[in-house]
Amino acid sequence: MPTRLGRISFAVLIAFACFAAAPARAGSTDEAAGPVSGLPVPRFVSLKADKVNLRAGPTRDHDVTWVFTRAGLPVEIIAESENWRRIRDSEGTEGWVYHSLLSSRRTVLVAPWSKKKETFPLYQSNDRGSAVAAELQPGVLGSVKSCDGKWCRIFGDGFDGYIEQERLWGVYPNETVE
Repeated sequence: MPTRLGRISFAVLIAFACFAAAPARAGSTDEAAGPVSGLPVPRFVSLKADKVNLRAGPTRDHDVTWVFTRAGLPVEIIAESENWRRIRDSEGTEGWVYHSLLSSRRTVLVAPWSKKKETFPLYQSNDRGSAVAAELQPGVLGSVKSCDGKWCRIFGDGFDGYIEQERLWGVYPNETVE
């Protein structure tokens, strides 16, 4: 019978193995290439159409499990199979979409995890000391102009400015976008 220490060591070994097998983040030096596209997996893209069916598997024969109704929404590609991409949205919902319904245009959501009635400052430059250009609510959709790993310049309907990268879903921590 294993000792308590032996069970803990085994659990640590399993956790390490799972971590080591996890796909690399886009923008890292050891990112994995998708078997179909040759592009990094995982990676962020956006929805091209106002109506995108999310399916249980990578064919039209699989059931539709969800329907996205907002073009431009950022999603993360986590797997590829021929002309299909497995995606995840900001709430963790996963499924398969046809590749032509995705765009390489980078978009972000402002703090979609925040359930408070708070706002997030959008600055005129990439400095907390600069003037605030706007206050953005959680869930606001923006297009990415650039990110330097700490700040992203985003724009949308009625706003353009800089926000701290950690407040966004649609870009990885420390990722640069040009």
